[in-house]
Amino acid sequence: MAAPRGYHGAGGRLGPVPVRAPELRFRTVHGYRRAFRVAGSGSPLVLIHGIGDNSVTWEPVLDALARRYLVIAPDLLGHGLSDKPRADYSVAAYANGVRDLLGVLGVRRATLVGHSLGGGVAMQFAYQFPERTERLVLVGSGGGGPEVSLLLRALTLPGAEWALRLPRLPTARWQTRIAVSLLRALDTPLGQDAPDLLRVVDALPDATARAAFIRSLRSVVDWRGQVITMLDRCYLTQGMPTLLVWGSRDAVVPVEHGRRAHKAMPGSRLEIFEGAGHFPFHTDPARFVATLERFLEETRPATWNLEQWRQLLRSGTTPADPDAAAERSAT
Repeated sequence: MAAPRGYHGAGGRLGPVPVRAPELRFRTVHGYRRAFRVAGSGSPLVLIHGIGDNSVTWEPVLDALARRYLVIAPDLLGHGLSDKPRADYSVAAYANGVRDLLGVLGVRRATLVGHSLGGGVAMQFAYQFPERTERLVLVGSGGGGPEVSLLLRALTLPGAEWALRLPRLPTARWQTRIAVSLLRALDTPLGQDAPDLLRVVDALPDATARAAFIRSLRSVVDWRGQVITMLDRCYLTQGMPTLLVWGSRDAVVPVEHGRRAHKAMPGSRLEIFEGAGHFPFHTDPARFVATLERFLEETRPATWNLEQWRQLLRSGTTPADPDAAAERSAT
């Protein structure tokens, strides 16, 4: 049986035999254990979870996507079952980590699908390694503006490590359930996302995991909001097939961020799931899979060379600044 396009065997890599059912695997990269889930065969899809989350979040869509694609869902360093060292948890470091894991697995090029912080990681990966990126899919992604959930901003303040322990205390469980039930009964956006947000907190079982979460969060958010942006480099997605997926009631990263990114990314597609929150692939997994597969079928993988990249960087052309672009080209 021929190996699926994008990966091959030898040297401890995934190997030529397709992985049918999802499997949890581990690889050691730079001395740290990295966990990842893998399933299916075909063109590679890399699913990157959000902050505090892990690869389990993709379970509602993983099996369906694996019918046609090789799906790789890593636990980022500091998350899930991967190691949680005292380390660099910046977006750029995460992008490097994804590249290195794919290198170990023998995956040369892939479509990147990133949720929340994972969207920022996917965008950074495409920026740092365009020659290894076939397409870009951003789901409720960070980087579209300073606005972000008040809860996340509060968790960047001193004492946040202790605050993360409270929902796990037996005496606080019933109070938390009551608060979530009230938020849901009032039909608030936060109430819609609350079960998933509590699941993320429950996935931080010890001080090491909580410390890694806080370091990751503080690298992208402070008390005023998001401190990083992808908008200044969105023009670089020219020629990169890009899909943006957002929930209309996202209480963590507002849907307006998706509209901003869509406007700034030449040729991108924007799909808004009406009534969905920050996890549209949980709210309507079938629609998410259909939307993603249609995008993959209707677009061709990007092909980049260093000269194209250099010309884009030199021109600095952005859709929001046509006059400046015309002036630069005239000179």
